[in-house]
Amino acid sequence: MAARAYWQGQIRLALVSIPVEIYSATKSGPQIQFHQIHEPSGKRIKYEKVAPGIGPVDPEEIVRGFEYEKGHYVLLEDNEIESVKLESKKTLELTQFVDAHEIDVLYFEKPYYVVPADDLAEEAFVVLREALRRTKKVAIGQLALRGREYIVSLKPCGRGIVLETLRYADEVNRAQSYFRDIPDVEPDAELLDLAETLIEKKAAPFKPDQFHDRYVDALKGLIERKRKAKGGKVAPEPEEEGPKRGGNVVDLMAALKKSLERPGAQSGEAEPKKPARKPVAKAAPAKKAAPAKKRAAG
Repeated sequence: MAARAYWQGQIRLALVSIPVEIYSATKSGPQIQFHQIHEPSGKRIKYEKVAPGIGPVDPEEIVRGFEYEKGHYVLLEDNEIESVKLESKKTLELTQFVDAHEIDVLYFEKPYYVVPADDLAEEAFVVLREALRRTKKVAIGQLALRGREYIVSLKPCGRGIVLETLRYADEVNRAQSYFRDIPDVEPDAELLDLAETLIEKKAAPFKPDQFHDRYVDALKGLIERKRKAKGGKVAPEPEEEGPKRGGNVVDLMAALKKSLERPGAQSGEAEPKKPARKPVAKAAPAKKAAPAKKRAAG
């Protein structure tokens, strides 16, 4: 089944308009969904919408409300909310061009693929893509999507362009409030050299397919064991001992040196899984030794 365009319209740069289509560049990963169950009966829990002192209410009597002070609400109808939603305009106006490093990574939210809408749009599309690539700039604009307006950035991606929605300034927490208590000191030179050596030894190209969600895998395994046990108890997997808090420079030095000695530190490739140990055959019980003679009292 062909992917469905998330948005169709045109990118406008001064007097140049480029018809394009936008597609989501990401998808949800595997999820495990749980329900609340009444254990004695095995029945799924249902929820009713109730009003205090009234009980269950008719869904048609429910409206949205904004609490402007404790216990006081402004009631809004769905059509009133719809009336102030921004119309999804069919034009993305590029209003600014910035260096890529000027946009903090915290502002990037969600990526989309941008492609020319038809053969006639390809020439202008390629010109914009290559101009961005040569100038090493990122295009900035604002786009109304599904009722709200987003800041968006455009940058080259292979043969195409990637559009990323950006967060507004008031959606990003200031880093200073979290980092201000970290002392501004120079690290020990020898420790820094060891850390750099470890990083260089483990450097490798990023291969996302080498990573997977171990929590989801473990959860699936637990569910399967419980299913086979027919709801019985199953022994939890042993947990790895976490690192101890605290420590000193000597501990850090020893840990870095030990890390460099590990086989996995020689390259950035994932460490191969160790083969399962074969059960060792039990040896025959040894004959009991004759009791030693007690020493004579000196």
